[in-house]
Amino acid sequence: MHIETLKVFCDVVETGSFSVAASQNFITQSAVSQQLRALEAKYRCKLLERSRGGAKPTPQGAILYRTSREIIDRFQDVEAELQHSCAVVGGHLRLAIVYSVGLHELPPYMKEYLRNFPEVNVHVEYSRPNKIYENVIAQQIDVGIVAYPQKHPQIVITPLREDHLVLACPPDHPLAAAKKIPVSRLDGETMIGYERDIATRKATDQMLRNHHVTVHYAAEYDNIETIKRAVEIGQGIGIVPLPAIKHEVENGLLKVVRLSDETLLRPLGIIHKRGRHLSPAAEKFIEILKREDLE
Repeated sequence: MHIETLKVFCDVVETGSFSVAASQNFITQSAVSQQLRALEAKYRCKLLERSRGGAKPTPQGAILYRTSREIIDRFQDVEAELQHSCAVVGGHLRLAIVYSVGLHELPPYMKEYLRNFPEVNVHVEYSRPNKIYENVIAQQIDVGIVAYPQKHPQIVITPLREDHLVLACPPDHPLAAAKKIPVSRLDGETMIGYERDIATRKATDQMLRNHHVTVHYAAEYDNIETIKRAVEIGQGIGIVPLPAIKHEVENGLLKVVRLSDETLLRPLGIIHKRGRHLSPAAEKFIEILKREDLE
């Protein structure tokens, strides 16, 4: 039995999805099905049940999963140690990143990484912060990038950098002509924001409360692209990371207004599972992320 097959089986159990497991292992969904059928034929028992809620292990599958997970974790640790000792940078790198960073800040770093380490197969997911933490802890991804990183006993945080948060307005909005405004000018304004459980929204709301400012949220979204589109069409104004609106500002689609009496910074962090050896591929990626000359 190949250890790759055991890993595919564990990924299906952990994600509940054949397609996600296929993506994580750089194979087709039909290849996942074939490998799992081979496992069931070998042990002459059903290992997975499919339902609308996803794939779940049978009692026999749960037994195989527990042992397989231990084998895979140990194998990955040994593999990382061997790669370190041989100075090899290859294999797979699984990343999960919040939308605003992944779409607007990651590209130059990823380009540099792939140029230097073409033998690494990189899989990138754009995801919500809570799911990134869950996937790091479950070892479904190697490295995550989040805003306002939260301490957790199973997670190691490496500080990355800070983004300025600014007010984004459509060009015809009354506030768009100003370069700077006090926070008090936002009182009574209609806003477009992140959903309430997202850390950037929590920080924005706290700032408004500190200044005794009340706004009306016309819409709340979980990703920066939808927020920007809503602001562009005049549905409201929004407080967003400056790097995420660079293209729209350069093309006259949005205007940037800074807050004169508040500097709102959004810290970014790199997270990975505590106690797990990072592969050379992951370590080199983190090194490149921390380079200031690529910003």
